[in-house]
Amino acid sequence: MANSERSADHVHAALSERIVAGTLRPGDALTESGIAEEFGMSRTPVREALHRLDSEGLVERGPRRAFVVRRMSVADLRDLFETLGEIEAICARLAAHRMTEIERDALTRILADDNGHYATVNARFHDALRRGAQNRTIAALLDDLNRRSLPWREASFRGSGDRIGQSRDEHRAILQAVLARDGDCAATLMRAHMASSLSAISEMLLAEAHA
Repeated sequence: MANSERSADHVHAALSERIVAGTLRPGDALTESGIAEEFGMSRTPVREALHRLDSEGLVERGPRRAFVVRRMSVADLRDLFETLGEIEAICARLAAHRMTEIERDALTRILADDNGHYATVNARFHDALRRGAQNRTIAALLDDLNRRSLPWREASFRGSGDRIGQSRDEHRAILQAVLARDGDCAATLMRAHMASSLSAISEMLLAEAHA
């Protein structure tokens, strides 16, 4: 079972990257047999990976129930990130008031130890705020939205410009608001942070469309 899960994770990550990067275009067919042959594995983990991509909105059922790459418009992404931004803002506001000193120290250290894969650092920072909000309903909502947005959020760090540097600055500002227990400021900064992510992704999609 563990090997099957790792195989599904591998296929999911590879296909997600291709879809977001535009290597796989909207309408392209994704056949279980073809993918299984490419990755040298059985259809079971491939099927699991495709169902995960479906739940994230990256693929959909096409003719004869086969999976095809879904067309994700800027409007679709705007709706997703607008919702995500509001939930993340609520989370930041609550975390500013509810995080313990130990949790605040851990949040600070995540940014201080930012010397690895930035997408991982980004995910850890947001996850620490989610846990610090101490609200299980919000946590469940974010889990779903994160599954659907994560491939796009990671792709934004691979685009042109200095999105990583900008994101670091935004994280530091959010951290200072949380440490100051200023929930309103933390929420406002988080909402702007998510809007910046959407802007970077929109620019990436526009560049791909004209490539």
